[in-house]
Amino acid sequence: MIRLATADDATACLAIYAPVVAGTAISFEIEVPTVEEMERRIRKTLTRYPWLLLAEAGEVLGYAYAGAHRERPAYQWSVNVSVYVSPAARRTGVGRRLYTSLLSLLRLQGFVNVFAGIALPNAGSVGLHEALGFQPIGVYRNSGFKLGRWVDVGRWQLQLQDLPGEPVPPLCLAEAMKQPGWAAALAGGD
Repeated sequence: MIRLATADDATACLAIYAPVVAGTAISFEIEVPTVEEMERRIRKTLTRYPWLLLAEAGEVLGYAYAGAHRERPAYQWSVNVSVYVSPAARRTGVGRRLYTSLLSLLRLQGFVNVFAGIALPNAGSVGLHEALGFQPIGVYRNSGFKLGRWVDVGRWQLQLQDLPGEPVPPLCLAEAMKQPGWAAALAGGD
């Protein structure tokens, strides 16, 4: 039920994401991306990080993915994460299941810190992140203007594992998929 996305899943992911862009301040995008742009994003993400989706009876109920926290080399052990759930599947555990698998895969890859940005207010997202162990670390006040108002963005952090004294670079997704724990980590949210 939880699997890696492919570019062929762009339409289903966009069906979940488009209303978030068009009608909320949850995403700071102003224009809904095209299917081709979603395909590009999925392909680009999968070169290094997981992009997961959860489907039941052929219907995609949500997706979650990771990306670079910052581009400079010293940040390579940190990632940003996002999760989007279809309106009909909210508050059913889909977000938790996706994040459980995503966080397990990121740990397997060797990432240490995970960050999430949440446009405020958003009690559902705050609750999900904090239930999974994320800690609030600050708020960027009035950091975006959308739908006629200034929006704050809260930042949350989760440390996935103990800080290694001499960390080795995290595995790219292709290398992580060869690890013995890959299947169990992917299925962690199922």
